[in-house]
Amino acid sequence: MEMKRVVVTGIGTINPLGNNIQEYWTNLENGVSGCELITSFDTSKFKTKFACMVKNFDPNNYFDRKEVKKLDPYTQFALVAVEEAMKDSGINPEAIDLDMAGVIWASGIGGLQTLTEELRGYFGGDGTPRFSPFFIPRMIADIAAGHISMKYGFRGPNFSTVSACASATNGIICALDVIRTGKANVVITGGSEASVNEIGVAGFNALQALSTNNEEYKTASRPFDATRDGFVMGEGAGCLILEEYEHAKARGAKIYCELVGGGMSADAYHLTAPHPEGLGARKVMENALRDAGMKPEDIDYINVHGTATPLGDIAETKAIIQVFGEHAYKLNISSTKSMTGHLLGAAGAIEALAAVMAVYKDVVPPTINLKEVDPEIDSKLNLTPNVAQKRTVRAALSNTFGFGGHNASIIVKKM
Repeated sequence: MEMKRVVVTGIGTINPLGNNIQEYWTNLENGVSGCELITSFDTSKFKTKFACMVKNFDPNNYFDRKEVKKLDPYTQFALVAVEEAMKDSGINPEAIDLDMAGVIWASGIGGLQTLTEELRGYFGGDGTPRFSPFFIPRMIADIAAGHISMKYGFRGPNFSTVSACASATNGIICALDVIRTGKANVVITGGSEASVNEIGVAGFNALQALSTNNEEYKTASRPFDATRDGFVMGEGAGCLILEEYEHAKARGAKIYCELVGGGMSADAYHLTAPHPEGLGARKVMENALRDAGMKPEDIDYINVHGTATPLGDIAETKAIIQVFGEHAYKLNISSTKSMTGHLLGAAGAIEALAAVMAVYKDVVPPTINLKEVDPEIDSKLNLTPNVAQKRTVRAALSNTFGFGGHNASIIVKKM
């Protein structure tokens, strides 16, 4: 069976750097930090008192009061990002075959805010189980995909992917394969997360995964830097409209780039730590290149997982050198988590958008807060320190790796 080509025809986001694509890209280019002190709850007893949060967002400006009650913030973020992407794509649901239009949406955790609120109400009460009838439908990690499909009437493949921080990239790969194999012509894909709350911060603090640099919180997300001490939590959503190439061409769609391949692998090593030699990371990039029918020399930019954890950054850069050899030193490499923080299950979505825009605009966003490269990381690598770099980006690879050893990578290229 001949595989169909897949293109990106619409993009949308709401994240710590902006409530739309233009704000997001402008702040990425300019190296802006999205980190702020947390004010939504009392952090006085928490080890970490900051995060990268969505700003200037009032759900009442997007949804009526009844809808707000039914939607966890992670679903609200999803619907906002999807609406922008759908408008950007120019797709009219009344003009396409809705049985061939799907939704594959990701979240690593789902409705954590809803869970927090409902448990607070229960354990703070007299023990009577008074739970909202919307508790389960607000909380479950697949419900955003359901709401998206209902809003636009898409009746094709509809499900969610959950693989920790690799969730959104796994969802994008699933969407790619659904279109390639003729099961859909259009797929709304991406991911959303809203975990900046008491449970989310305390849980990741207990894992010793979060930065605790409260004195220098604005610059606490420091991928590759010798002084990094963990990741900074982020929140938000990113959406890509994927479309079969002939379908997009027939309706005269704007095309950002082609999605040409995806790779998946497992570390099979540890619950939270990467393989120290980057074996899973190496394999997933090799698999993505093979799937795309590309050579290492065809890639110009890698948006790395780059969380600013002590072990992860070293393992990933080792893997890049193993896969790309001497070409590794001709690549631009950057971690946009230095600006957005780590959106957990949605990370792969907003980082895919960064890769798409890098290819579309021929600009590589920087790794900010990078002053002193860790001596265990090859200093000859171009980590795009602190300032965006202009260059022709023929193709970009985006990596995401999740707790449990889940690895996923995608490749986008110019048309």
